[in-house]
Amino acid sequence: DITLWGLEIGLLTMRKGETSKFIFKPSYAYGQQGCPPVIPPNATVLFEVELLNFIDSAEADAFFELTPEQQDTFPLEKVLKVAEAERQLGNFLYRKRNFECARDRYKKVLSILGRSSCSEAEQCQINTSKLLVLLNLSLTYLKLECPARALAYGEAALEIDQRNAKALFRCGQACLYMTQYEKARDFLLRAQHIEPFNHEINGELKKLASRYQAYMEEKREMCCRMFASLRSSD
Repeated sequence: DITLWGLEIGLLTMRKGETSKFIFKPSYAYGQQGCPPVIPPNATVLFEVELLNFIDSAEADAFFELTPEQQDTFPLEKVLKVAEAERQLGNFLYRKRNFECARDRYKKVLSILGRSSCSEAEQCQINTSKLLVLLNLSLTYLKLECPARALAYGEAALEIDQRNAKALFRCGQACLYMTQYEKARDFLLRAQHIEPFNHEINGELKKLASRYQAYMEEKREMCCRMFASLRSSD
């Protein structure tokens, strides 16, 4: 989303980790209008830019210009490269807390990886890429406060790798969100068995214990009030 023509041109000349200074005439910067009150009209501006990282989307752009039939015949190596570029864009949007757009990117990646493979080795490669996206979707739906969807994608990840601690953790989080305490405990204990020193998993188990205790106390109080009401009516 670069808005200045000069920056768009300048960035294309840079390498990762490079720092550059650019002087832009008004036609390459803010033009006749400027950007009040900071940039006056017809201003020549100086930008100092450090290129920390970038995502090469050229392969992805070329892929999405193809017809569905052509996409099906696209070499798997290039499909996986396109999928990873799109997933990285989703990660960028997630870090910006734009969870809806991140979700849409991740779903787009799943559609890319939905092709039928020709061999077991190819399916293994596809599943490796798909697993990362399913985990991303599970986490994103937790952020969107849609725990049922988060659980569904977490369980889909477990179909690929049933011992994936992160998938088990996401499923446990989703169940805890939905107050399904027994299921949450099962998922989290399985995750802890695989990664016993994982602070996130152990922290979630403590949260589960605290909430379950509060839930049981509330339930006991409710029962006591109900029986007290019955005795008084007698």
